[in-house]
Amino acid sequence: MKKHFTRVPKQTQKKRDAKERIKEFDPIYIEFDEEQAIEQAKRCITCPVDILRGLDSEFQFCRTGCPLGNYIPQWIREVRKGDFKKAFELSNELSPFPEIMGRVCPQDNLCQGSCTIAKTEHGSVAIGAIEVFISEEGFKKGYKPYYGEDKKRKKRVAVIGSGPAGMSCATFLLRGGANVEIFEKLDRPGGLLTYGIPSFKLHKDVVLRRFKWMEDNGLKLHLNTPILNEQDFEKIVNEFDAVFIGVGAPSGRGARMKNEDANGVYHVMDILTQAQKRVFKDFDDNILKDKKIVVIGGGDSAMDAVRTSVRSDAKEVYCVYRRDESNMPGSKKEVVNAREEGVNFMFYSAPKEVKVDDNNNVVGIVCQKTELGEPDSSGRRRVQVVENSDSEIDCDIIILALGFDTVKYPWYEHTGIESDKWGCPIVNEGYQTTNEKIFAGGDAVRGADLVVTAARDGREAASAILKYL
Repeated sequence: MKKHFTRVPKQTQKKRDAKERIKEFDPIYIEFDEEQAIEQAKRCITCPVDILRGLDSEFQFCRTGCPLGNYIPQWIREVRKGDFKKAFELSNELSPFPEIMGRVCPQDNLCQGSCTIAKTEHGSVAIGAIEVFISEEGFKKGYKPYYGEDKKRKKRVAVIGSGPAGMSCATFLLRGGANVEIFEKLDRPGGLLTYGIPSFKLHKDVVLRRFKWMEDNGLKLHLNTPILNEQDFEKIVNEFDAVFIGVGAPSGRGARMKNEDANGVYHVMDILTQAQKRVFKDFDDNILKDKKIVVIGGGDSAMDAVRTSVRSDAKEVYCVYRRDESNMPGSKKEVVNAREEGVNFMFYSAPKEVKVDDNNNVVGIVCQKTELGEPDSSGRRRVQVVENSDSEIDCDIIILALGFDTVKYPWYEHTGIESDKWGCPIVNEGYQTTNEKIFAGGDAVRGADLVVTAARDGREAASAILKYL
């Protein structure tokens, strides 16, 4: 008898038509219904993940590909059986927000890429889509995540930053019985999840719903509360039993090209934040409307920028990337989505100079052709510029989506937190800094990385904090 995965083809979430979806910022994917979720769950062959997990072998499974080590085979099994309550509980066991992970994780590079049947012509189990179904179906049925509501809370922990690492840390601290207060510099919680990931990938109601449940179970949220100086942070350290730093990597990288300070050159987070505030209807100002846009970069933030520009009624949108499409570091499906939505791609092209008018306004960009040379120490081929290969693109706005750097805050040293050469807090295996009362994790420690790795850091740091307390 043939296995189910050989008889039933892999099904992914259907997308709304590109011509319709570019008119607004609503999510583009249509979630699985019960029949689809069960049918796709039956494609799982239930590998002996936990028997072989941790052994010195080359075996790869969905759980080994997941930074959180989620109970993927177990909750897929429960979906197959129709026990959605058990599936909901299992999916929330190790993940602070599975309905978010199912929407923003690059599954093809992680769990689905490690799925045993992904290596066959039949394709992997649709893990991300099933994960979203479990949560949303559970919420419809009234299931809620556990936040330690039966615990007697004693110790107080402050969390600096409400992005993925801070949100995750707060989740597991609440589950462990701590009193938690989050200090967030912006007007809404979520950090990157709220202002760095567009609504067409992650609707903000999904993020705010989680914070509402956390507040219902004791979380105190301090918005519009940046830590401005040493005194602000010292006061928090003195008042709380422990502190977790999850401030992310907020500094956008430049391209080191001539006239980069011109009017009309923006870092990607500035553009994404402004666009999200328009979605929130905080204001109507749209600097991208009727403009010709050039986005520099090839990662997910670059795809977010080009797709946001299209939805902001830009006249034309170009993505300039110095390697080829196969070397783009972001999710492949985001490149497909961008191309469907009308984005123009220019590969093997590197920025050289911003062209400006007499008032220092952007009027174009000069690019150089590139080619790939010998591999570097990581095995990735180096980018080489082709001499005398300049070409110019007329444009009104240039968006730099070249990654993010950490910031070394003055209050690190003031409270005895040692930093590495990049300004990141130095932590031990328990995410504890050189000040034993202070912990840190996520992008603030490792540099810009995935949401799921930040979530894992927050979870593991919470465990270490609870042990410390």
